Amino acid sequence: MTNAPQHLDLAQELAATADWEEEPTSDDRRDPGADWPDERDETTGELDLAARHSLRRVAGLSTELEDITEVEYRQLRLERVVLVGVWTEGTVADAENSMAELALLAETAGSEVLDALYQRRDSPDPATYIGRGKVEGLGEIVRATGADTVICDGELAPSQLRNLEDKVKVKVVDRTALILDIFAQHAKSREAQAQVELAQLNYMKQRLRGWGGNLSRQAGGRVAGGAGIGGRGPGETKIETDRRRINTKIAKLRRDLAHMRTTRETKRADRTRHQVPSVAIAGYTNAGKSSLLNRLTDAGVLVEDALFATLDPRTRRTETAEGRTYTMSDTVGFVRHLPHQLIEAFRSTLEEVAGADLVLHVVDGSHPDPEGQLAAVREVLAEIGADKLPELVAINKADVADPMVIARLRQREPHSVVVSAHTGEGVAELRAAVEEDLPRPAVEVEVLLPYDRGDLLSRVHDTGEVLSLEHTPEGTRVVARVHEALGAELAAYA
Repeated sequence: MTNAPQHLDLAQELAATADWEEEPTSDDRRDPGADWPDERDETTGELDLAARHSLRRVAGLSTELEDITEVEYRQLRLERVVLVGVWTEGTVADAENSMAELALLAETAGSEVLDALYQRRDSPDPATYIGRGKVEGLGEIVRATGADTVICDGELAPSQLRNLEDKVKVKVVDRTALILDIFAQHAKSREAQAQVELAQLNYMKQRLRGWGGNLSRQAGGRVAGGAGIGGRGPGETKIETDRRRINTKIAKLRRDLAHMRTTRETKRADRTRHQVPSVAIAGYTNAGKSSLLNRLTDAGVLVEDALFATLDPRTRRTETAEGRTYTMSDTVGFVRHLPHQLIEAFRSTLEEVAGADLVLHVVDGSHPDPEGQLAAVREVLAEIGADKLPELVAINKADVADPMVIARLRQREPHSVVVSAHTGEGVAELRAAVEEDLPRPAVEVEVLLPYDRGDLLSRVHDTGEVLSLEHTPEGTRVVARVHEALGAELAAYA
């Protein structure tokens, strides 16, 4: 074809003349704990990362057209937010770390943080969370900055949300709703999407509200809008109808998740039946868990310098130096004050941690408060019944962490390994420590296996621990530690 499409010429002219604000590349956002190649490589999860970033909101682009003659080009606009916190305990540094984390959460959700303020109180104000005087000051800041959303660092009661919105005249969001929004953006699998929706509905059910009394209308049997049939009859208000519909949806999601849970339990039971040890990688969000999984198993899972980048657990099979097979699972990251709705909704996923033989607890050594991260994760582990499991602490991001902080953490956590998933430093030591902590088979056997029983020798390598091996004219002489079931089969060749 000789005639090029006209829209290509128009696009080229627009690209040459427009003032573009480029979206940061994946290299600009990469996890300090990630191993990023110079070229595209499917083993790093870069394809998933590119797909996620292609839907990112772009700062600085308006949805309104300045000139009607221009080519129409629209992009989502970042929400402009002001952060508000109440400091009830701890030091000033704790309060500032909490606000910094809230800012990261807001940016991950797709917001532009304009300002942040917090106050010292014995307890949050029961009416407006921050008190009447601070509400007036917050309203002035919102009007001065042009913010369209206020985000509070805590879970607010429905009355607090309503009162704050009435005072500042913009949308008010609490920490729980913010985390739920991030989870909704990052949910990829059908199970994760159902879990997030269940958590959102449980959160929304208690916060239904209406304007102008539109949720207080009574619906009778002859309502024209179709709300009568299926309602409970005269006297049911719209808010009751909405709440009933939410309860119906919650029941359906619970049934769907129960079926998915059965599938997950079947896979877990299969690994247990074959006596394959399992390691669960747990830790604070953005501590580098996925990066370590890629380093240890070549898993190729998504890696991103963002909070809650991983919602779907990934399990990968790997081997010890002796050839013994075990699995490693990447799990959803934890955070301070993780909403209980999420813990309940993700309970089937978190059971991957509770059912493991070893918890590899990853902590960000470069974080301002790594001890706080350790405490927050262990609080959630206790809530799901995984606090009694053997634990190995991996102090990650050693290439950018303060050596004094690393030394302090090593003294606090004697059973720990210092590692950098980004540079590979300490990965070999970490792998050796994991293999040392794996449960060992209980039965020691010394057998002479005929050469036609290679299947038994293969099972010894896969599920047992080979201590010595010698090939003789009569067969293969093996000294190994194996599980009881395999030991019984090998008894005939002792």
